[in-house]
Amino acid sequence: MQNRNVNIALVGNPNSGKTSLFNTLTGLNQKVGNFPGVTVDKKSGSCEIAPGTVANIIDLPGTYSLYPKRADEWVTYKVLLEQDEEVKPDMLILLADASNLKRNLLFVSQIIDLKFPVVVALSMLDLAQKKGINVDVEGLERELGVPIIPVNPRKNKGIPQLKKALFQTAQQLYKAPARDFIPNRELAADAIENIQVHFPSLSDYQSIHYLINHENFTLDNDKQELVESIEAKHKFNPTKTQADEIMQRYHRIKQIMTVNVSEPDPLQKTLFTEKLDKILLHRRWGYLILLSVLFLLFQSVFWLAQFPMDAIEWSFGELGGWFSKILPEAWWSDLFINGIVAGLSGILVFVPQIMILFGLITILEDTGYMARISFLTDKLMRKVGLNGKSVMPMISGFACAVPAIMSARNIENKKERLLTILITPLMSCSARLPVFTILIALVIPAKKIWGIISVQGLVMMGLYLLGVVMALIVSYVAKWFIKIQEKSFFILELPVYRAPRWKNVIVTMVNKAKIFVTDAGKVIMVISLILWALSSYGPSQRMHNVEQKYAEMKQANPSDAPILEKQRKTALLENSYAGILGKKLEPVITPLGYDWKIGIALITSFAAREVFVGTMATLYSVGDEDDGLLLRQKMAAARKTDGSPVYTVAAGVSLMIFYLLAMQCMSTLAVVKRETRSWKWPVIQLVYMTGLAYVVSWLAYELLK
Repeated sequence: MQNRNVNIALVGNPNSGKTSLFNTLTGLNQKVGNFPGVTVDKKSGSCEIAPGTVANIIDLPGTYSLYPKRADEWVTYKVLLEQDEEVKPDMLILLADASNLKRNLLFVSQIIDLKFPVVVALSMLDLAQKKGINVDVEGLERELGVPIIPVNPRKNKGIPQLKKALFQTAQQLYKAPARDFIPNRELAADAIENIQVHFPSLSDYQSIHYLINHENFTLDNDKQELVESIEAKHKFNPTKTQADEIMQRYHRIKQIMTVNVSEPDPLQKTLFTEKLDKILLHRRWGYLILLSVLFLLFQSVFWLAQFPMDAIEWSFGELGGWFSKILPEAWWSDLFINGIVAGLSGILVFVPQIMILFGLITILEDTGYMARISFLTDKLMRKVGLNGKSVMPMISGFACAVPAIMSARNIENKKERLLTILITPLMSCSARLPVFTILIALVIPAKKIWGIISVQGLVMMGLYLLGVVMALIVSYVAKWFIKIQEKSFFILELPVYRAPRWKNVIVTMVNKAKIFVTDAGKVIMVISLILWALSSYGPSQRMHNVEQKYAEMKQANPSDAPILEKQRKTALLENSYAGILGKKLEPVITPLGYDWKIGIALITSFAAREVFVGTMATLYSVGDEDDGLLLRQKMAAARKTDGSPVYTVAAGVSLMIFYLLAMQCMSTLAVVKRETRSWKWPVIQLVYMTGLAYVVSWLAYELLK
């Protein structure tokens, strides 16, 4: 086995710590793709388990048993039943949770009967001990007939021992147990015997799965008909066979645990987690606590980010003014100041808020409270056609709709999954945060209620809640039009409460800031530079006429030269290519309270919503001679042709609502097409969200103006 690769599949129940173990084993040697034919993540990586022996480890989706219900569970099932053409593991690592051993041993026992070489990695032993559960690992190993290695991936404990066991199994020092965990043949003796005549390589337990799920296997028509005939001949009953199997497995598991696992008296005091859940999951107080948590989240985002944001904004204002004084008047200096510097300010000023928002969300996830939000909201979700599992993608949508939509894969019900995908973009993602921030600062007074509660923070929270409410309304309406009939189940395992891993929080904050600056920043910078060109140049005849007109006016009225110079720059901007485009769009958006500059921003932000700020920075820099002013000050001073301010409370709220509800994200449309395998749903999404945004924004403007 020296100097060769070993293919190892990592399997286990959801929430057993599989991802932590995979990351610990593979480190940075990872790649992510998709399993063929399905939109399920395919994570693989490599690690050296012994000198000269490299293991190719593939992390299979979590599953509770070998009876799959979801698309990701079918992926794992097909690999384990050797029905996947690409993934052919030589052996398995099976991660089992010691604190939920009875449930985990069901899957362990099924894997044993598949006759795969397997090493069991036993995790969460520290948590089991806190619960008063003590496991005799050696006794359990003897009973099961497979190597069991205690591990703690978070603390890197047990990893060398696990690698050694994997190497020994690869060298066939450990083999799959010869004896079945339960007498599988007795479940359907005649049918199994008949199957094995035609498929001699199958174990008794594999034969049962051929009888139950052969329709989903890669068998030719003749073999499919053969298995069907065997089922009919022996009157094979899949439901009864499965029920008998599970009952027998749990009966033997109970016997094994009686001898090898000591559990606390159930009358002993409940754990801290259970006590806390009585408060946080209370039918009344639970919802009040949830609203309070969200309230504090958005207040904190505004309050904590205010000072660094002000400092960044002031610095760029000073920098722009300084460059305008020292650089000569030329096209390249104009490009540098009004294109590059203005674009950079539009990117970096929002980094503090994005870092704080993601940091707080990571804390909620790490402590275990996020799963409680799913549990609390399941009843409400069901009324609108969803279930509690839809909440996790929706909450993830507050960060970014793209990974949020992909995370909807673990919703078993097809209709609920599709509804979740359709409404998740209505959640206020981090790309909307820069738009909300600058508009709230512009039109909402920086007042405090009772001296502590920020009005601006309340408006921000109101926008996020409005997105949720609109999503629920849309889901309620859409459920009557999507004709998919399928039973819905909501099974959720609540993780124990834990202190947040501060290193993880900081790493997430830094990574999200990097992603924003590099990914969104690239788009913002490119569009800022294109906009500078479109705003600085226009049809030569029109631009020449403007220059000539103001040259004559300056000659006739030299004393009015400063005022005329400002008017000249404004006229040049209006006659530029960007100005012409904005003017053509203006009649459509005037009913919403917007001017032509906002119209340009609506177009450019389709690439990415956060481009709005870069667009504004460029447009207000190119027609403005005072580069020392902050962008907010320039926007506050903006006037329409009749002299009225552009950014009134009515126009500002209308614009925030438009950005809240409109589908202005090409990446989201692309991922919806990928997940639904059709352009039908992205087109429906684009049409309904744009229409909804226009109507609700118009209503808001009419009510507030």
